[in-house]
Amino acid sequence: MAEGNAEADQKPVKTLEEADDGGIDQRQNEEIEAMAAIYGEEWCVIDECAKIFCIRITDDLDEPKWTICLQVMLPSEYPGTAPPIYQLNAPWLKGQERADLSNSLEEIYIQNIGECILYLWVEKIRDALILKSEVAEPVPDVKKKPEGKTVECENKQTVKRQPAKPAKPAKPAKPEKPGKSGKSGKSERAENPAKRLDIKMSANVPELQEMPPVDHGVPITDRRSTFQAHVAPVVCPEQVKMVLGKLYENKKIASATHNIYAYRIFCEDKQTFLQDFEDDGETAAGGRLLHLMEILNVRNVLVVVSRWYGGILLGPDRFKHINNCARNILVEKNFTPPPEESSKTLGKKKVKKDKKRNDH
Repeated sequence: MAEGNAEADQKPVKTLEEADDGGIDQRQNEEIEAMAAIYGEEWCVIDECAKIFCIRITDDLDEPKWTICLQVMLPSEYPGTAPPIYQLNAPWLKGQERADLSNSLEEIYIQNIGECILYLWVEKIRDALILKSEVAEPVPDVKKKPEGKTVECENKQTVKRQPAKPAKPAKPAKPEKPGKSGKSGKSERAENPAKRLDIKMSANVPELQEMPPVDHGVPITDRRSTFQAHVAPVVCPEQVKMVLGKLYENKKIASATHNIYAYRIFCEDKQTFLQDFEDDGETAAGGRLLHLMEILNVRNVLVVVSRWYGGILLGPDRFKHINNCARNILVEKNFTPPPEESSKTLGKKKVKKDKKRNDH
């Protein structure tokens, strides 16, 4: 049990400005984790403290003809009221071609002020490279990543900063703690997330819903902890509850230390997203999973990631494995839309369902 005293337990009261800053920091960290999960080795950390990153973008992963290295620095105001500061590195990118690509990135920012846009930028650049490869002869590909820890460059292109609403403060992740074992070996929590999903069905949803098909991903094991993702198409909250109940009929899944889930349902009539998540004892994991789904702009899908704790604390690596499991199965089962569709729908209003959660 953690020791402490009354003086140590007293916490300073945060101002509204400090709370907003904390929320922005959380959104940045979640986007960074999501980008690392999506792009893997293509995503490179140049300076973690200064939040400078680089990603190598090609027209083709197997046989690249054209390559651009996008280097970004995330200012403290991003994504609330400021865009990323960026630099496009490619020996062949000059003149009007550079200006046109920079204008495209700036246009994406203006259309999505207040949103996380790194994924949209990367895929926009990739689209431009694919188009170029179809109409031009390739030059020798430069695969070397830029060195150094600065984004200063005479050719640096910086987008205009425009005001936007500050991000809503988010709960920071807590240090990982091993689950307290009961008879089943599970952490102390509610026995079934499906039972916690208190949903009021809308009048236009039929009472009898078809059970969606459920697919299971390839497990990832690290230091005796195992992670496995499960995915199902859903079009209403009742189907979410049905899928969760079906998964819990599996004794192995039911015995998992954590079953983290998130879902996004697009409401055509209101042009909004109904979405929610559950940490299931793994603090902040559900919110990070939902953030990954928002960046990928998936819709009408439920993702559940089961974790079987192996006795060794993984620290932040556990979030990486959760997101990697989820991303892999979403791509494998074709739930991820084309980047151009993501750009059009990212700014749509999101409705997060409020519900009471059990304390874990």
